[in-house]
Amino acid sequence: MKFTKTLVITGFAFAATALYAAERTDPNAIARSELMETIGGATKVLGGMAGGKAPYDAAAAEAAKTALAEAAAKITATFETQGGADPADEAKPEIWANWDDFVKKSGALEAAATALDASSLEGVQAGMGAIGGTCKDCHTAYRM
Repeated sequence: MKFTKTLVITGFAFAATALYAAERTDPNAIARSELMETIGGATKVLGGMAGGKAPYDAAAAEAAKTALAEAAAKITATFETQGGADPADEAKPEIWANWDDFVKKSGALEAAATALDASSLEGVQAGMGAIGGTCKDCHTAYRM
């Protein structure tokens, strides 16, 4: 019974992944999504440490900070070309209608990521407050 349940769950996971991948058709939307996944992964590592859900690890914090800052620096270029009618695109058209504001918001994330002090838990905690604010600010305005 346990094996069957595991097999069913695994099957659903593979089907969901395939469906998710199949929905993405616009290369611009795919690039944006992949970039946001990189940012989300780095933020999850840092946020886990900051929130006490993961032990502080200086090397992992520095690697996540670097990945986050590098990805944040690519936001403007990655979002420059508006996507088509990709049903899985989470970017609102308001991004391109309010381009200067979007660039300002993405720059704020890059600045916050670069400023994060990964050398101590306290630095990560302080930095994540600023990073979280920039994420929320942009996602509230520009994410579906």
